[in-house]
Amino acid sequence: MSAFAEILDTISHAPIKKRAVTNHSILNEAFAYAKPSSFSRGMRIDLNGVTILLISGTASIDEQGVSVHVGDFRAQMRRTLVNITGLLESEGCTWHDIVRTTCYLRDIERDYDAFNEERTAFYKEQGLDPLPASTGIQAILCRPELLIEIEAIAMFRTEKATDKE
Repeated sequence: MSAFAEILDTISHAPIKKRAVTNHSILNEAFAYAKPSSFSRGMRIDLNGVTILLISGTASIDEQGVSVHVGDFRAQMRRTLVNITGLLESEGCTWHDIVRTTCYLRDIERDYDAFNEERTAFYKEQGLDPLPASTGIQAILCRPELLIEIEAIAMFRTEKATDKE
């Protein structure tokens, strides 16, 4: 069997481990709301030495589940980024591991310039190069006071790559 065929065989038979992602120091669980929501803050998938984090739509919510910075788009954007950062850190990764974001703005015509300025400044602070793939969408969010919500996908290696001959 060739080395490539062995790799494919290993990957196709590798167990897929998954578990919820959380960080209670920055964000409560969605099922803990007065009206519980049925989702995890994120999902960690471990597959043969590679980890994929699927971060659920995250907004300007505090550790008690309260919307913060109501009416202030820029402050909501910054808190959203802090929340995502905390979720990433809880799993041992950073924004350098983000490969894609999907960004939902309540009013994209009004807020896109501020969104782009805040995102650009944040990515520059993080030293990101290359930048993650991204999509911006106008959407009605789950709470009327929320102006921005971001989902993210991160990928990182949890085991050193090995050379097989």
